Amino acid sequence: MMNARTVVFVLLTLFTIPGLCSAPETATAKQRPNILLVVADDLGYADLGVHGSDIATPNIDALAARGILFTQFHTAVMCAPTRAMLLSGNNSHVAGMGRQSVSGILGDPQPGYENHLSDRIIPFPRLLRDAGYHTYMTGKWHLGTEPEHSPRAAGFEFSYSNLSGAGNHWDAVGFKEGGSTFRENGEMTEWPPGRYTTDFFTERLIEYIDTNRDDGQPFFALAAYTSPHWPLQVPDDELNLYAGKYDAGYDVLREKNFGTLKAAGIIPRDSRLPPRNDEITPWEHLDKQQQRIEARKMELYAAMVSNLDGHVGRLVAYLKKTGLYDNTLIVFMSDNGAAAEDFYNDPKWGSYKDYTNAHYNNDYENMGKPDSFVSYAAPWAEAGSAPFQLYKGFTREGGITAPMIISGKGVASAGLKSSAYLTVMDLAPSFIELAGAHYPDDGSVQPMAGQSINTLLAGKSATVHNEDYVTVHSHGGLAMIRKGPWKLSNRDKPFDESKLELFNLDKDPSESNDLAQSHPEKYQELLDLWRLERIKLGIVLPQDL
Repeated sequence: MMNARTVVFVLLTLFTIPGLCSAPETATAKQRPNILLVVADDLGYADLGVHGSDIATPNIDALAARGILFTQFHTAVMCAPTRAMLLSGNNSHVAGMGRQSVSGILGDPQPGYENHLSDRIIPFPRLLRDAGYHTYMTGKWHLGTEPEHSPRAAGFEFSYSNLSGAGNHWDAVGFKEGGSTFRENGEMTEWPPGRYTTDFFTERLIEYIDTNRDDGQPFFALAAYTSPHWPLQVPDDELNLYAGKYDAGYDVLREKNFGTLKAAGIIPRDSRLPPRNDEITPWEHLDKQQQRIEARKMELYAAMVSNLDGHVGRLVAYLKKTGLYDNTLIVFMSDNGAAAEDFYNDPKWGSYKDYTNAHYNNDYENMGKPDSFVSYAAPWAEAGSAPFQLYKGFTREGGITAPMIISGKGVASAGLKSSAYLTVMDLAPSFIELAGAHYPDDGSVQPMAGQSINTLLAGKSATVHNEDYVTVHSHGGLAMIRKGPWKLSNRDKPFDESKLELFNLDKDPSESNDLAQSHPEKYQELLDLWRLERIKLGIVLPQDL
């Protein structure tokens, strides 16, 4: 028989063990899945084996074979806005990342352009942590450099992060004055000498998970890799994995990718390849040395993708070895379309180009090594974005349609390809729901714009959004609004509302046929919606300044 002191102790214990005395709708820890989210950086749509690419990605392909491959997953046009949308479940302006960098553009930060996560949202890792999850992350942050804007502030219990948008994969030299900066668990730290990013980020994340592996609490782990983002660098024994593979050039690869995407069932058989971008020099117009250099770029990029795949395999192997795999939901995604920036050769990048030229050597024999700064660049990005138009930075489909695969706990199908329209904002509400957590609805923060995809994962529905769902995105003078299959977007800067074009993406995913003149009522409907939504979201246009 228990005395009064013992009864009090038992009651206190019950009320302090996460999950045992949660609200009725909250699942217990044993029922809730672990969640592993893997984010590739600047991975092109066509650049996975399961998408038909000749780049070897067996571990990522295996995730697709055991789960669902999403062919219509949409992000922001660039890294930081996507990450803000991912963590908040909301529009990038609501989340504080209306532009990747506002320095010198808008003056003092204003709502929508804080350059860090805003107080209008709550990052979902914080909610998962409060619901009894361990929360871990390694890799790229890009959502603020101050402690109050750090991964720890966003709810990560353990984290090792590169605060910049990119960096050398071997050291802290980076791509701008001051180099790269890193923070671990709230404190500034140094990059470990001689470690390669994917290797170190994977190792550290496994260490974090292992720390609390046996305590019965579920975990959320974010592997925010900086690969295959430029600079294209790989370990010495992987430098020549794809030697000679791309000697036929980027024009041939673009055509080939388009065909293999059809053959793999990623795009419809009646899809059309967008018109070739006239701004890109045709392959046959390059001299032999130029072709040799260009082919080497793609060889290095492909090697980075394969290296990344190997570390995805390491994470999966760890989960299996420790018995965590069967209760883990695994999400693999890229953060935007293929990357065209070239900070080493393109003069438009100003001080970045000056810095990389002063600190790196891109001689052919040095390409891919720690002191080189090679980029995939626009010609190969166009090939990687097949079958869409343009690439990262643009609100055309090539800039915002990215690979995503989900498998594991709670995914009913194996080997399914889903063409359901999804956005990166849909992941946060899905994870919150799975965790039995709760997003505030008391007016203290703005409601999430995304919707849970869990019924789709469970095989209980084929879609997430109805035809009335509206998506808006604006970044750096380019904008889009989508409702159902209809989309308005512009291609050229500066922003000019009269230059918005209308497309039906069900019939024309390549955005080759502007329907503004032939469908004036639909054009006006979306234009009116854009005007309302951009005010509501706080999108700043040139005429507002």
